Amino acid sequence: MIGAAPGDDGWRWPAEWEPHRATWLAWPHNPATWPGRLERVYEPYVAMVEVLAAHEPVCINVADEAMEEAARRRLRAAGVDPDGNLRFFHVPTDDTWARDHGPIFLVRDEGGGRERAILDFGFNSWGGKYGPWSQDDRVPARVAEILGLQRFEPGIVLEGGSIDGNGRGTILTTESCLLHANRGAGRTRESMEEALSRLLGARHVLWLGDGIEGDDTDGHIDDLARFVDPHTVVTVIEPEVSDPNHAALEENLRRLRSMRDQDGKRLAVATLPMPPPLVVDGQRCPASYANFYLANGVALVPVFSAPSDERALAILRELLPGREVVAIPCSDLVYGLGAVHCMTQQEPAQETAPSGPGPIS
Repeated sequence: MIGAAPGDDGWRWPAEWEPHRATWLAWPHNPATWPGRLERVYEPYVAMVEVLAAHEPVCINVADEAMEEAARRRLRAAGVDPDGNLRFFHVPTDDTWARDHGPIFLVRDEGGGRERAILDFGFNSWGGKYGPWSQDDRVPARVAEILGLQRFEPGIVLEGGSIDGNGRGTILTTESCLLHANRGAGRTRESMEEALSRLLGARHVLWLGDGIEGDDTDGHIDDLARFVDPHTVVTVIEPEVSDPNHAALEENLRRLRSMRDQDGKRLAVATLPMPPPLVVDGQRCPASYANFYLANGVALVPVFSAPSDERALAILRELLPGREVVAIPCSDLVYGLGAVHCMTQQEPAQETAPSGPGPIS
């Protein structure tokens, strides 16, 4: 049962490329996420913070004063001013994956102005895979308090990385994740489409199939296919037939090529390569160039010290004209089973968004 239905009252989920007021992060601190490698994640993480702070305010959740000071020291050591375009909030987390445990922001545009609200989905650590997760589950409520925003709490488990949208009513997701019983028994396409409509303002839901090898989320869309403008989706492909990802990604591509948007217009579909298999300590990591993040005027793209990096960056530069495309080394980050998009959550600007996805200033 959906206890709140903002989508029935004019609220919508804005596209990631619409102007941001800020990006929200959670400082990495859980050694179980990167066994024996936590120290190695700070260099690329700080690099990500530095790029973001040059384009928009960055809000970083930390447990307490001690974690804040440790973060400030690392930032200073890397030449990043922690008193610049950064703000720290004492919001404890169990882990760093702000995309999945953080708030999903809604907007309602009226009379040239804009209202904002927070949609607080339940978080259960991707179907109870890792514990504890109680602090992560409280993050949206804490952020709503900090910002003084209305909060809708529908009582449904859903992670931000499991959905992608064009801001005009079309949402892209996967059967393997959104219909998984570990997020809630008895889920069907019909029930989840109704939930996405009533909660996010979705008018049309597009379903892909399975996720990539190594993905512990049961197939998040942000490793597979992403909107880059209201009518274009870019999706990863694996030409090597012997690779375990080949069949699932071919099926997803086949589906996308037959799909249409909320207005019945056929989608434009572009493709990205997959990096070569990244195996660390016997574990295949979910390395994917689709895990990019669109901030104000910039795209942060994960790279993996692979020959395919430059090809992926070139494709995204062509798809995102007028937007700076910055590579973020993620070979260490993705050992924790996530990368750039998984670590970020956008807060939309209070101003009404422009009509298109072009350069943002």
